[in-house]
Amino acid sequence: MGQTANIKGQVVRLAMLAKKAGLDGVVASPQEAGLIKESCGSDFLIVTPGIRPANASADDQSRIATPEAALLAGATHLVVGRPIRAAENPRAAALSIGEEMGRVK
Repeated sequence: MGQTANIKGQVVRLAMLAKKAGLDGVVASPQEAGLIKESCGSDFLIVTPGIRPANASADDQSRIATPEAALLAGATHLVVGRPIRAAENPRAAALSIGEEMGRVK
């Protein structure tokens, strides 16, 4: 397909193209959130899926992070699905995740 950049370089290139095109942000792995924030600025939105509390199953996700790790890496929005939906007590799971997020400054 003509791609010669490594994954991190490609992610930054695509994020910069999105910003140049006038988009407010991108969806990206928590592993690249810091690079994107560095390249696109702190006002650029970074939506990160694959968010799991430390004790949750990874399921079919391979590029996961805890809520705290994702926010510290530069994510601005977190996508948390199964750890809440599949929890025995979804409300308690959501509240626990919210508490973890609240500890990040």
